[in-house]
Amino acid sequence: MTIRVAQVATGNAGMLTLRQLISDARFELVAVSTSTPGKVGTDAGELAGLDLVTGIGAVGDLDALIAAGPECVVYCAMGDTRPVEATNDVRKLLEAGIDVVGSAPGTLQFPWGTMPQKVIDKVEAAARAGDATVYITGVDPGFASDLVPLALASTCQRIEQVKCYELADYATYDGAEVMFDLMGFGKPVTDTPLLFLPGVLGLAWGTAIRMIASGLGIEVDEIVEHWEAEPAPESYDVAAGRIEKGTIAALKFSISGMVDGHPAIVVEHVTRTRDDLRPDWARPASGGGSYRVEITGEPNYVVDIVPSSEHGDHNHAAIVAACGRIVNAIPDVVAAAPGIRTTLDLPLPTGRGTYVGQGTL
Repeated sequence: MTIRVAQVATGNAGMLTLRQLISDARFELVAVSTSTPGKVGTDAGELAGLDLVTGIGAVGDLDALIAAGPECVVYCAMGDTRPVEATNDVRKLLEAGIDVVGSAPGTLQFPWGTMPQKVIDKVEAAARAGDATVYITGVDPGFASDLVPLALASTCQRIEQVKCYELADYATYDGAEVMFDLMGFGKPVTDTPLLFLPGVLGLAWGTAIRMIASGLGIEVDEIVEHWEAEPAPESYDVAAGRIEKGTIAALKFSISGMVDGHPAIVVEHVTRTRDDLRPDWARPASGGGSYRVEITGEPNYVVDIVPSSEHGDHNHAAIVAACGRIVNAIPDVVAAAPGIRTTLDLPLPTGRGTYVGQGTL
């Protein structure tokens, strides 16, 4: 029996989740919404970049999407710069009795200790009122910084530290809002980008750190943030825009979950816009980007995950991975008890239903 689904937002991630919702036989697409006026009325097949007509035209608000009667909504609207609005959207969907899976708001991945309790209570109340479930995930924060390290940890006799990395060249990433407004690329190195204002890193990745801690049965005492920037040696263009000489061109930042004064769980990102910048910083295992999990303990682990795609480079592949993680969770989320659910609550994902043999999407 197919699951009636709807899609919110059709940006970099939303376009790809929409593509799977249309192509995957487990789902019946009933609605798609967009915040871009010029996209209203456009067929979902075109918004997904597919050469087909679905007969589902995009609507411009959540009320119209809710009226279509989906069982589950895939929510991929921007949450990094509009967390309150994204949380309110999720509450509205839950109150309407619709399950939600998605990429935002990120704090709902594991909100306890990160999101104000009064906000958590409002989301839980909405879920109870609608008998609905919400599950937020992705690639990092997401499977590379929760599912993978916890799977490896399950084989260890003892653990001293878990460290998760994203190592990537963002020159081909075209998300200008994330690159320039959030991360501060192309801004003076004396500026403090939005992402590095005190507490923001902890909000963004504290979910992963606290989820791993919960899975390990430990409690994080505090979260310590660190960041540093490297200026561009000359002016050049990247997919998202222009980086002038002397402005931010590479970033290294970390979020450390401290236990008894020891960095027990660490998430570190090294983000370059040119391969030659800061060769002393950690580098990807292959190509332009990879995820790495290091466990210090018995046994020790260093595991590199190198996503690739027939439709794009490492940046595209990483978004595809996040989207697959989101969409493939839908059946388990629909079956789950009402409320906020995390990777610790859901069955181990298998990718069941995605095998297509030699066919291509």
